[in-house]
Amino acid sequence: MMWLGLEATKVTTLVLIPGLVSDALVWASLADAVAARMHAHAADLSTGASISGMAEQFLGETSGDIIAVGHSMGGRIAMEMARLAPARVRGLVLANTGHHPRREGEEIKRRQMIELGHRSMEALADSWLPPMLDQARVADTALVSKLKAMVLRADAHIHERHIRALLGRPDASAYLAEITCPILLVAARQDGWSPIAQHQQIAEIAPDAELAVIENAGHFAPVERPAEVTAAITDWLDRRFGEANA
Repeated sequence: MMWLGLEATKVTTLVLIPGLVSDALVWASLADAVAARMHAHAADLSTGASISGMAEQFLGETSGDIIAVGHSMGGRIAMEMARLAPARVRGLVLANTGHHPRREGEEIKRRQMIELGHRSMEALADSWLPPMLDQARVADTALVSKLKAMVLRADAHIHERHIRALLGRPDASAYLAEITCPILLVAARQDGWSPIAQHQQIAEIAPDAELAVIENAGHFAPVERPAEVTAAITDWLDRRFGEANA
């Protein structure tokens, strides 16, 4: 993995964006893998209140060119960054994410989760996390404990802000065709929340997109299968941003 074009100039920043009530844990494996080759910025979503607002925040926190790497809600933020600053965003990695606007009936379910979070974040984690995972990993206490601890590092107010940001999200499908930078879509075989077909739809709309499918993983693929996800992303970085393509 060379990426000599990026390494030589040090002007491109990998912006690592987690999702709903998530933090740097999600992209920790990737951050470690690229540390010697390029600068990585861990985006903090704890104060964010809208998708567009967080996109503007992360653009403002960095200078120069960007490759935005987003998981779940973070993927929506990454797409919005590309819409707002197409000249700066050189590439996108969109993992376990979606592009559609708010769906009918979604608000009721989301508000129920807000109420649960305000009653007990522990109860929220216990309810929300298992369906997000490959069901073969639900009994993996080390994995579940790690993800639950991440959720509990947030609080009910952060959770509510994130849910409201998702409810007010931009319709990315309306502008995906205008995002011309290279896109890597990372889908997981057992992700029932953001299925492979959803990523295939994005690939059909975006001009320069390719799809990597991670086996034996659910919605939290970067944490469930960190080695496989990291390998897919670093291989893509090498092919699309290596010396020959710099």
